[in-house]
Amino acid sequence: MAERSRMLAARHGAERVLAGGSPGRTLREQLARLVADAPAAYDLADWTDVYGNDDGVVGELERRTADVLGTEAAAFFPTGTMAQQVALRCWAGRTGSTTVAGHPLSHMEVHERDAYAVVSGLRMVHPTSEPRLPTAAEISGLQEPFGTLALELPLRDAGFVLPEWAELTAAVEAARERDAVVHFDGARLWECTSHFGRPLPEIAALADSVYVSYYKSLDGISGAALAGSEDFVEEARAWRHRYGGQLFQQWPAALAALAGLERELPRLPEYVARAKAVARILGDGLAEAGVPWFRVHPRVPHTHQFQLWLPHPAAELNEAGIRQAEETRTALFRTWSEPGLAGLAMTEVTIDSSATEWTPEDLRTALADFLRRLGR
Repeated sequence: MAERSRMLAARHGAERVLAGGSPGRTLREQLARLVADAPAAYDLADWTDVYGNDDGVVGELERRTADVLGTEAAAFFPTGTMAQQVALRCWAGRTGSTTVAGHPLSHMEVHERDAYAVVSGLRMVHPTSEPRLPTAAEISGLQEPFGTLALELPLRDAGFVLPEWAELTAAVEAARERDAVVHFDGARLWECTSHFGRPLPEIAALADSVYVSYYKSLDGISGAALAGSEDFVEEARAWRHRYGGQLFQQWPAALAALAGLERELPRLPEYVARAKAVARILGDGLAEAGVPWFRVHPRVPHTHQFQLWLPHPAAELNEAGIRQAEETRTALFRTWSEPGLAGLAMTEVTIDSSATEWTPEDLRTALADFLRRLGR
């Protein structure tokens, strides 16, 4: 707990922060930000919501989300895990199949404690275990039937990777040929438009249902949405209630989400472009410094997020980052972890508004300073 507080305090005190993501703000700052942003997003003279009433702030968020995605309707959920389980539960009932085709690195497999199996009684088969989305051939070649194909866009734990547009459309068509429906785990779908060269409605139209997050990429407080046809979303609302998602009031999360749609969504293409430049400078800087092994993955990021791997223990890298922030008021990276081999650490680099004022020279200087601190 003390180490986490020290890390948060160091980042909070930094005058320049490269890798954004989940904000480290105090409660007072978070409240002040909501008060500052909310008036431009919604009429604060309106009443607070009651169980997500349709004529209030939650209903407005649902309608605006459906409009942005080009779907008939959308339903607000307190968590993405709940939204995902409801989507799969609905499709299992409609298709008559409890089998889902998905990736072993997907959020549902890695970060949801097997909720699809334990809570909903579903099972998952894997078209591929490669660190990428499955191909059409792999989907067509599955040896058993499945009712739903779940695709995480981008596939976070593989490095926020995306297929090419033709590959994605072919994969969807392969699922249709298997009489399956398609669900997009689109927690980070918002930033996929640059890679695909397509607007959000065209991307979402490929799937039968789409889940999106409001705090990933849009800098909201919490919450998610499940979008699709009117009748599907109505069924999802019933299951939302059964799963405990019919909260009495959700206006802070809804207001922050509306503000994020206004403030962050239009800027995501800029963040993606900047992430490509940052990844290139980091790679060049590490090579010039003679680091014996490193990996920027993907080498050219598909979104505004990518992985950076270094051959050091995570604790050593975290300590170097904290000291750099404390001593120079410059914070490069967030938390490092060791997801595979001990002594080989990875951090996820998210480029957002916090990185917009960094020059290439700023980044090269800060990286050199960070590397000098390792092993001290």
